[in-house]
Amino acid sequence: MEQAKRRCRWVNVKNPLSVKYHDHEWGIPHYDDKDLFEFLILESFQAGLSWECVLNKREILREAFDGFDYDQISRYDEEKINALCSYPNMIKNKLKIKAAVTNAKVFIEIQKEHGSFANYIWAFSDHKVIKNVDDQFHVTSALSDTVSKDLRKRGMKFVGSIIIYSYLQAIGMIDDHELGCDFYKRDGDDKG
Repeated sequence: MEQAKRRCRWVNVKNPLSVKYHDHEWGIPHYDDKDLFEFLILESFQAGLSWECVLNKREILREAFDGFDYDQISRYDEEKINALCSYPNMIKNKLKIKAAVTNAKVFIEIQKEHGSFANYIWAFSDHKVIKNVDDQFHVTSALSDTVSKDLRKRGMKFVGSIIIYSYLQAIGMIDDHELGCDFYKRDGDDKG
C-alpha cells in the first residue's frame, strides 16, 4: 500500500482538484503563454475569494472564457461581458470580467514587445526559479512588488502584489513548497 504523500498545508486533501493542482501544476515552471494567461486570469479572479473556490470553478471559467483564449477575450464587447455576468455558476464579478478583457489586451501588447509573455515574465527572475528555503508563509516579495508595479503601469487590473505573488508561485517562478512537503526539492534534487 502506497504511503500518503505529505503536501503543503494549503492543500485540501479531501478535494481531488486541490490535490491534482498541487501535485501536477503548482510550482512547476510554466513557459507556454496559453498556460501563463490562464493562471493570470485564475489568480485575478481569486481576489477576495479562496483559491479553492476559484479552482472549483476553473472548468466553468474555462468554458465561459473560450478556453482562456486571450485573442478572443481581447475582443469581448459589452454584450459579451454582460452575458458572462449571467453565465451559470460563474463568478459574477463584472469588474473581474472586465479586467480579464483588459488584461488580455495588455498581455498581447507584452507579447508583441517581448516576443512572448514568457520572455517578459521570466526575465524578472533572470529566467531562474526562486526557491524559498525559510519555510515561512509569504504573501508578497520584492519580486511580486516589482512585477505588480510593471503590470499595473501597463494597464492590467487585479494584479496587486499579493495576487502576483500567488501567480509567481503558480507558474513555478517562486518555489514555495514547504519543507515537510514531499514535493519540496533541495538544490540539485530532481524528484518530487
